[in-house]
Amino acid sequence: MSKDKPIRVLIADDHFVVRMGLTAVITTQPDMVVVAEAANGRQALEFFRHHRPDVTLMDLRMPEMDGLEAITAIRKEFPDSRFIVLTTYDGDEDIYRALQAGARSYLLKDMLQDGLVEAIRAVHAGQRRIPAEVAGRLAERMDRTELTSREMEVLRLIVEGKSNKEIAARLKIAEGTVKIHINNILSKLGVSDRTQAATFALQRGIIHLD
Repeated sequence: MSKDKPIRVLIADDHFVVRMGLTAVITTQPDMVVVAEAANGRQALEFFRHHRPDVTLMDLRMPEMDGLEAITAIRKEFPDSRFIVLTTYDGDEDIYRALQAGARSYLLKDMLQDGLVEAIRAVHAGQRRIPAEVAGRLAERMDRTELTSREMEVLRLIVEGKSNKEIAARLKIAEGTVKIHINNILSKLGVSDRTQAATFALQRGIIHLD
């Protein structure tokens, strides 16, 4: 990469200190420049349209529009756009969803700055960068059967502490149907009871308590 055509980077993160730190790391590189900083997913979409960056660093949890929604929206308009998800979330479901949405790299915020810089160059060159620990989590996710949308609704209500009767009333289905969904959920997650299902769902990023 010649110095007159640096890699143009967009940063999207709702924490000012994080954006400042990332900008500081990137601007020390002679072959990179930060073209914009977005504080939420909606801004990221607007700034992407305006600046057309080469690589976008995207946080997952942001107000107004989260990172996954932003990646999906941007890729719909710009199919060749390249993303690195940079997050504190290491649940295998988060990783799976981000890569499904089109991210080419999934990095945790506590990784060394050398890894970040190397990932930006790799993604810009059309490669993928998935650290070993992230790849391990992803492999665990690939072994798990997908939950249906109804099972996801039931699981969310289990995480919220609702009883079978309350879940049935909320979803307007029979209590017996709720029990069938719960049995399916336990089987797919490989757990033995509701408490384990709730803990598993939160630890793996299947459900987030906003």
